[in-house]
Amino acid sequence: MQAGWAQALGMENIVIRAFEPSDRAWLVAQHGRLYAQDEGFDESFEALVDEILSAFVAQHDPSCEQGWIAQAGDERLGSIFCVRLSERRAKLRLFLLVPEARGQGLGGRLLRTCMTYAKHKGYSSMQLWTHESHKAACALYAKSGWSLVSSKPVHSFGVELVEQSWEIEL
Repeated sequence: MQAGWAQALGMENIVIRAFEPSDRAWLVAQHGRLYAQDEGFDESFEALVDEILSAFVAQHDPSCEQGWIAQAGDERLGSIFCVRLSERRAKLRLFLLVPEARGQGLGGRLLRTCMTYAKHKGYSSMQLWTHESHKAACALYAKSGWSLVSSKPVHSFGVELVEQSWEIEL
């Protein structure tokens, strides 16, 4: 995909559809590639994403868990997932946008899709885990009403990071 392609296409031509098992390989590869390129993560991160998606495909409960893919034509642009932690609490996972799709409001659309779904399914709160270095995502979480509840330095995926947990009441 060329830079600016998604922007030229326009947000109205981008659909948010349900995740399908055939999206798994693309999503694992994108996480591995982008996090290695942008953050210096080693292959253990891609392996973690593969493990998360394998478990989701094999055992998610479609009555209360969902994943979404943002797509324009044949091009996948991003993802977000809502998974159950308990009867009243959900977890946001695997939120990703390819660089060409960033800065156009698509992240906000994906986040609203996930949060609306969680509320509709009866969850009263959500949590997520991220890293401080994801400045744009963290700004979007704060703007959307999420609260940073913990932050700690860690060594993960071959690099020094500051791990964060965020929560929101729905």
